[in-house]
Amino acid sequence: VKVGVGPGSICITRIVTGFGVPQLTAIVECAQVAREYGVPIIADGGIRNSGDLVKALAAGACSVMLGSLLAGTRESPGVVITRNGRRYKVSRGMASLGAAMSRPDRQYENGDDDPAWTRMVAEGVEAAVPYRGSVNDVLHELIGGLRSGLSYGGAMTIEELQANAEFVPITWAGLRESKPHDVEVL
Repeated sequence: VKVGVGPGSICITRIVTGFGVPQLTAIVECAQVAREYGVPIIADGGIRNSGDLVKALAAGACSVMLGSLLAGTRESPGVVITRNGRRYKVSRGMASLGAAMSRPDRQYENGDDDPAWTRMVAEGVEAAVPYRGSVNDVLHELIGGLRSGLSYGGAMTIEELQANAEFVPITWAGLRESKPHDVEVL
């Protein structure tokens, strides 16, 4: 079962519909029920780095989707643009107006004269995603972070990570402390 309503970087479903749960909470709650039935959970959205990947797996996901992380790679579809000297790839959410307009099956429904997309309300946006080079480089970084996360969690497998995981609330001060501080990052 895919879990995630609105956590993706280009998703606005929570804003448009008023529905959705923070991703880590959704994974934990869905995994508790899914485990009883032997159903795997896929974390869909909200993975910005290897730490998020480790937390999603520790919370009960069996796998994760990496939309925006892979959308910026050379191998992903989309054009490369340059803005203010930095390279980006154009990415669009599947519920964006641009994506709807490009689907031939959604052009005309029910024999209407107007395309179906003219009546839709978008739940996604089109955006510029930082260009990240090769998908191999991105995966190398994610795998390295996952291996390190497993080590810190005293685990050799995802199942062991899930059994050992302990989540604690973090304050804004704790979050700031988790990132580089009191230095100029080069």
